[in-house]
This record gives sequence, C-alpha cells and structure tokens, in this order.
Amino acid sequence: MANWKLKELRDERRRTFLKMCTVASAAVGIERSRLLNFLADEGGSGLAEAAGATYGRSLIVPCPNGAYAWFNELWPPADVGLKACGNVNVAGLGELGSRSAYLYTTQLSVAGDRGFQMPGTYRGTYAPGKGVAMPSLPPGVKGWAGGDRPFFYGPDAPCFDHANGIPKYPVTALMSGKEETHTAYPTSAAALSGSSTLQAALASLGTSGSSAVVPVLGIDPIKYGRAPGAPDVATVPTSAGLIDLFNSAASQFTLAGTYEQQMFETYFKAIIGLRKSSPRSAWAPQIAVTKNAAHIIGLNFASQLTPTTADLSTFGIQEMLDNVAGNANYLASVQRVHLEEFGRVLVVVAKAFALGLSKTAIVPLPPGAAGDSTFTDPHVTFAGMNDMMRGRNTTKHLGRAIDGFYKYLSEQVDPESPTETLDKNTVFVAYGDTPHDPLNGAVNTWSDIMPDACNWSYVMDPRGNLKNGWFGQCSPVKFGGKNGFGYDPMTGQDNPSKTSDQMSSFSSTAAVFAVARGDKNKVAEYGTSANSIPGLINSK
Repeated sequence: MANWKLKELRDERRRTFLKMCTVASAAVGIERSRLLNFLADEGGSGLAEAAGATYGRSLIVPCPNGAYAWFNELWPPADVGLKACGNVNVAGLGELGSRSAYLYTTQLSVAGDRGFQMPGTYRGTYAPGKGVAMPSLPPGVKGWAGGDRPFFYGPDAPCFDHANGIPKYPVTALMSGKEETHTAYPTSAAALSGSSTLQAALASLGTSGSSAVVPVLGIDPIKYGRAPGAPDVATVPTSAGLIDLFNSAASQFTLAGTYEQQMFETYFKAIIGLRKSSPRSAWAPQIAVTKNAAHIIGLNFASQLTPTTADLSTFGIQEMLDNVAGNANYLASVQRVHLEEFGRVLVVVAKAFALGLSKTAIVPLPPGAAGDSTFTDPHVTFAGMNDMMRGRNTTKHLGRAIDGFYKYLSEQVDPESPTETLDKNTVFVAYGDTPHDPLNGAVNTWSDIMPDACNWSYVMDPRGNLKNGWFGQCSPVKFGGKNGFGYDPMTGQDNPSKTSDQMSSFSSTAAVFAVARGDKNKVAEYGTSANSIPGLINSK
C-alpha cells in the first residue's frame, strides 16, 4: 500500500526526499532499479518517475594553459594526420614548417627512435566522410567508411576498436572559439548564448529532474558561468577532495534542516524499507540510523569511491606507473604526476555517476607549474627522441584514462535508466585555450599561435545524436586565403568565410543537443535553437 505522506510530497520536498533516498541506497549498496521499485510501491509511480526521468550526463574537460595540445594528438585534424602518416610535407608556419605536429609521422624520425617508424606499425584510422571515396592510405593507416565527415583517429584514440579500425563511439570535432593562449579559464569555445555558457547549460540538463545529491562536480580551476536552472558547482582541488566532498554532502542530506526533521518518520520508514531490499547481509537492523547515519554513509562512500587496484588497471594508471619505474625516460615527472591525478579523478567521477550521486563533472587536465613545457604547455615535444617518446606516452595514457572511464561505465547499469548502461548516456566534451599549431612542429617551438586564431572543441556522444567528423577545418591547404575556418551550421559544409569564433554558439548548441538526448524544446531554453544546426545533428 502506498504511503500517503510520500504521495503528498511536492516540489522541493520531493526533490530533497529523493536525494535522501539516493544517498541512503548508494550507501548500503542498493541498485537504482530496486530504489525505483521501492519508491513506486511506497509513493506511487509518480514519485518513481520523478526519480528516474532525466537527461544525460556530461564529462567536461576544459584544458588550460596549453594542455589542450594532447587532444590534438588523439584526434588531429583529418588532413594533417593523414598526410603526416604518409610522410607528406605539411606546409605550415615558421622556418621548419615542413614538420607536422602529429607525433606519429615518419617525418619525425630521430636516430634510435624506432617506435612508430617500424614497417607495418599502426598509426591510426582515417574516415573520408559520407559520399567520399576512400583514398590510398599510407602504410599503417586503416580506413573507416562509416563517418559523416572526414576524421582521423590517432593510434591512442579512446573508445575505438583499433584492431578493426572502427570507433565504438564516433567523435565530432567542431571549430569553436578562438586561440586564448596561456589562460587558466578558456571560455570562447564554451560560449553558448547571451543567457548561458556551455558548462552551466550541461549542468542544468544534468540536474533537471535528477535526485543526484551533488549534481555538479568540479576540479579547480574552472570558470562555470550561468544558465537557466544551473545548480551550484561543488569544486575541490584533487581526486581525494572529491571523496571528502561526498562524505560531507551525505552528512548534510542525512542530518537535514527543519522541514526535513518534520519528515523524519517517513524518511526513517524509507530507510528501513531500503534496508530490507539491500543484498548486504552485514547491514544489521539495529544500526542507530537516528544517531549515526551520516557517519556510516560517509564511511561507505569513502570505500565505494576510492580507486581500487582493479580501477588503476582499467584506467591505465598502473601500467603507466610500472613503465615509469622501469624506464626513467618513459614520462617526464610532471607528465606522470598530472596523468595519474587525472586518471584518479575519472575513477571517482565514474563511481559517483554509477552510484547516482552526480550527473555532471567538470575536470580540467591538471595544470602544472608556470613554465612547465612538458605537459602543461608542451613546447619541447619534438625536441628529440626522448621528448617524442614521452609525448607519445602522454598521449597514450590520456587516451587510456578516458577509455577506462567509458569501459567502467559500460559495465554499470544507468541508475536513472535501468535498461541501459551508463556509457550510453554520458557525453564527453573537451575544449581549451589552444590546441597548439597542428601545421608546425618545429623543434622546441611547438607553437601556441593557431592559424587564423582558430580553435575547436570535441564532443563524443555514444547515443549518436550528433553527426561525427570535422566541421570546419584547420587545414594545411588554404581555402579562401585561410588555413583555419568555420562551417555552415545549416548544411555542415566547410565555410571559409566564417571564423571558428563565429561558430561557438552553434558548436556549443550541438553539445547541449547531445546531452538533451535530442530534445529540441529543452535545447531552446538555453538561448539557441537546435533548428539553427540541422547540418550538425541527427534529428529523430
């Protein structure tokens, strides 16, 4: 029989109650589907639907102070990657403009550097785009004929079946924003509308109808912005801080304020009902919920969110540490430290998503000290054999961390959609201050300065609401006198008359469309209609 007190919950009290139940069920290890069944029994189908009807999740990775260069290596501009792997001179800028910034080119062979120069070595996969014939591919490059627009997946690109040359989740690269060299808070690529920024809009979507106790997680430094319905963002400096954050949040929601105290009888009965559903035999009935719930929940979160040995393996962290221990030149110390921290952050975020505790995470690539030129602002990447090897390994473990994140999610039931796995409902977005010039990899001077001040963002949408491939270009061949230019959002075709900065609102709207799961009406709430980007989206 339904509990009339639960059926009468409305608005903020309903949301608070759902958050309480989310915290409690996560703490005692109850699957989200069991929670929804319990809520349906106790409070009716409306309460269960309120706990489960939401939009998607977001993993947002802003890249400050030059660190965005590493994504340039995972997913280089299509023509640059293809020509570099074919050992074709890529016209660029500067006195050594024939060097491509793409790490895997045979042009960058240095005495003793055999890694990617060996015959038959896999260098990546090229997609020519829909309706375009597959070109003759260089040795070591595979072809994928399923793309919408041209794209190049580097040999360490995450969420990609490299054995068969097929993406698990295709990637969309959108010219967006402008070069903002050496800023901790890149913003131009995330501009959405006069009322909204991209990060805040995605967070608003995440919190809409959700019972997540901490809707938005952030790792400093971030610049959040605003959007209708955007919740506050909870920021911490490290992965360890994320765990502490959840412990504190659990306590706040269990030891609640005045009107929550008035709900205590109902809440207590809900906890008892959840306990009966818990598969954990060690969860003893005599636990003093009224006195110790916050402490117990905190301990459970610490245990459940802390990276395990298996997690370190899945996210490529242990492999990295083992290789560093065996080879001092495998990575520079700054590269190792920041890659490990980024990987650990992704582990905690993945677990928080799986527990239904959060919906949006804003986690920059960790910036190093000012003047670091190996990871944060990697100017020395092409200076010699050891630098290139470290650069390749940095790219590899960045890709492994993201790949591990999605592999973990693919093994978890979505707590808000029990018939699906979490990976399908989690959109990846990355942007930065400068991806570093892909047309020029001169020794010691991998340039911050971008052709025509262009910039871009990446979106990976496992549900395929977006068309994939490059929209706009940073090309070694000039079009309309430009190397870097935008696109026509109505058709998706290149448009040399447009700058990448003029594309920001369209590109950001595409990311919002992906997280909104194709809901055009919801997208319009953030200031730019999805009807303005038919060339970028797959309408249903």
